[in-house]
Amino acid sequence: MILIYRKALTFIKRDFIIATSYRFAFFLQLFGILFSVLTFYFLARMFGDAAIPYLEPYGGDYFSFVLIGIAFSSYLTTGLGSFSGSIRNEQMMGTLEAMLVTPTKTSLIIVFSSLWNFIFTSIRVLAYLSIGVFLLDVNMSNANLFGALITLILTIICFSSLGIISASFIMVLKQGDPINWAFSAVSGLLGGVFYPITVLPQWLQMFSHILPITYSLRAMRHALLQGYTLEALAPDIFALVIFSIVMLPLSIITFKYAVRRAKVDGSLTQY
Repeated sequence: MILIYRKALTFIKRDFIIATSYRFAFFLQLFGILFSVLTFYFLARMFGDAAIPYLEPYGGDYFSFVLIGIAFSSYLTTGLGSFSGSIRNEQMMGTLEAMLVTPTKTSLIIVFSSLWNFIFTSIRVLAYLSIGVFLLDVNMSNANLFGALITLILTIICFSSLGIISASFIMVLKQGDPINWAFSAVSGLLGGVFYPITVLPQWLQMFSHILPITYSLRAMRHALLQGYTLEALAPDIFALVIFSIVMLPLSIITFKYAVRRAKVDGSLTQY
């Protein structure tokens, strides 16, 4: 267990050094959060009370609603892109094959290679929420932090599973990843990031309910903005548990198959 912990820290340290070596780009990402938040803040002021009927389950404030959406949907972007991005970087540096023949399990390698991305995403999410709460009067005084934490853990598992499947396609196809494209586009449209899914036609709402992000954002908004109890959050949490149970093992199996396929084809280090 100690050895696994040390390996995880080694990956985090390596990726942190790489990220912070480009200081200007590193701080631009954090600084850009302020402009993103302010853009939606002024948009919310323009809408006024027009959207309140759709937002009543979330407290009636559009800015609070969309702040949670853009903050926590970044975990989807990270989950979908970090694993395939890490694999591509390792291929370009010529280190992927060397890592995969070490005693470390394949599943641990792909998790460790993306730990820093999720840590930095968490920093960005905290920045979003801090700006909203301390500068723009978003009310989270009744937040159920424990319920939000459970939702967050399940969210990361679900989105990471999608990302691992996405990385499997990159491992075999090199270019053209249908998983990343499909879930990025569909989740943005149907997942309730920028507006409640109740504004959609009934037939489109049916598709919303097969996306993990729908349950993730709804539970997170109810936990942080409305202070829902675990009992009240249970339907959404249960849905995320089911997604996790199905998708995580499937993603690991898919990735192991992709590695074997790439080794047989002799294309493991090609990109």
